[in-house]
Formats: sequence, structure tokens, C-alpha cells
Amino acid sequence: MRKENQSSVSEFLLLGLPIRPEQQDMFFTLFLGMYLTTVLGNLLIILLIRLDSCLHTPMYFLLSHLAFTDVSLSSITVPKMLMDMHTKYKFISYAGCISQMYFFLFFTNLDSFLIASMAYDRYVAICHPLHYTTIMKEQMCALLVAISWILSCASSLSHTLPLTQLSFCAANTVSHFFCDLGALLKLSCSDIFLNELVVFTVGVVVITLPFLCILVSYGYIGATILKVPSTKGICKALSTCGSHLSVVSLYYGAIFGQYLFPTLSNFINKDIIMAFMYMVVTPMLNPFIYSLRNRDMKKALGKLFSRATFFSQ
Repeated sequence: MRKENQSSVSEFLLLGLPIRPEQQDMFFTLFLGMYLTTVLGNLLIILLIRLDSCLHTPMYFLLSHLAFTDVSLSSITVPKMLMDMHTKYKFISYAGCISQMYFFLFFTNLDSFLIASMAYDRYVAICHPLHYTTIMKEQMCALLVAISWILSCASSLSHTLPLTQLSFCAANTVSHFFCDLGALLKLSCSDIFLNELVVFTVGVVVITLPFLCILVSYGYIGATILKVPSTKGICKALSTCGSHLSVVSLYYGAIFGQYLFPTLSNFINKDIIMAFMYMVVTPMLNPFIYSLRNRDMKKALGKLFSRATFFSQ
């Protein structure tokens, strides 16, 4: 007899976060507040950049795309997670699960490429300030964003297409609060060697390579700063990169903590905690990092509040 290489699973059961029933309401309120803060904060950044002509620069153009990516990344998983916390039906269809995994990978990868693009922007601004306007033109910014989107789409498809060829037999319980690639591969009753090979090779490209680009950019930035004799010049350069460095630390700290150091902790739900960090916590903190540490954003926010107060009178 010939074995059918098709999935017999029509839906998956998401176990969700490891929260006790009596704590569901408290954590639901907390996570809902975090999600609303993420959406409103990042949309506010996009609005400020759109309305204030002083923010029509390459750095803020890239920042607006990063803010959009953060909203999208949280919106893929958090609403479903919140809904599952108040319902007994925690299932997701096979097509919905594959789609959720694809868009999660897409926006995670897009985050990585955009952060690397912003590092290049900071490198040009500090190391080649006289040529900044000629290098970081609109065409260059659009090219960086377009390449980021294309590479993110390609890397996501490279994971998703091989996954659709796997059989899941009767196993349909996902030990996560969303359709994570690693959790789905553990459920498959097919040979996953090709999938694991893709995970390793593509992971090196979309995580390690942008991170190395960031390290190289800041290596040149550090060398340039050390050549500046004045303390004022050093402080100005550091203030220019401070917000971006904070975002890099949050984003890559969470990812490397999950994937590169799995043996540092024996906590049962370590993967869930780390995934929650870079899907919910980091996108929520990014608007605060850029608004509180950035003088231009503070000015734009003040102008917006002044207009709102004027029109409300």
C-alpha cells in the first residue's frame, strides 16, 4: 500500500500561556494594556513622522517602517492569545496556523533587516556626515526597505513551503500560544531533516548576518567617535545612536537568549517567555525608547499636543 503524504490534521490546539485559571483575568488585563500601548505608541510614531516635516529624514523614514512592523508583529499573535484566554475553544485551523507562522516569520525577519538598515544610516551620519545627504537619498532609503521586504518574504516562504509538505498525523497540540515553527516541527510524523536544514541556513542569514552588519557599523562608529577630541562631539554621537542601540539590545537579546543559549536555563516554558519578550514587550518599549531619548520626537509630540489643545478650545 502507498502511504499518503498529506496532513490529516485540520486544526491545531494552542495550549497558550502557562497561567493558572484564577490568574487569567489579571493577566488578560495586563496583556491587553500592553497590546494597546504597543499599537497606540507605534501608530503615534508613524503619525508624528507623517505630520512633522522636521522628521522627514532617512532615519525617521526607516523608524516609521519599524513601527509598522512592530504593530503588525504583535497583531498577528496577541489578539488570538487574548481571545483564547477567555474561551475554551483554543483551536486554530490548519490554514490559519500556517498563515500565522508565515506572517510571524515575515515581520520578525523584517524587524531584523530594518534594524540593520538603521545601523547603516547611523554609520553614514557619523562616519560620513558631509556626504550623508548624497548617500542617504530617498532612492537609497526606498531600496533598503524594498530589499528588507523581499528578503523577509523569501525567508518566510523558505520555511513555510517545506512545512506544508509535512504530515502531522493525529498530533495537533501545540505547546505554545501561537503557531511557532519549532513547535510545529516537533508534531510532524514526517522526516524534518530538510526543514531543520532550512531553519539553520536561513536563520544564519536573517539573524546572524544583519547582526554582524550592525556590529561592523558600530565598530566604524566607535572608531570615528574615538577620533573626536571634544567631549561634546562624543556625547552628540552617542545621543544619535542611543535609541537605536537600545532597540538592538532588546531585540537581539531576546532572540539570542532563546535560540543560542538554550542550556542556560532549565525553565519549562523558557521558549514561550522569550517569544513573548520579542513579540510583545520589545514592540511596546520601542516607542518609549525613541520618544523619551529623542529630542526631535519630543518636539514633534509637543507640537501635536499644542495643535490638539488649540483645536479643542
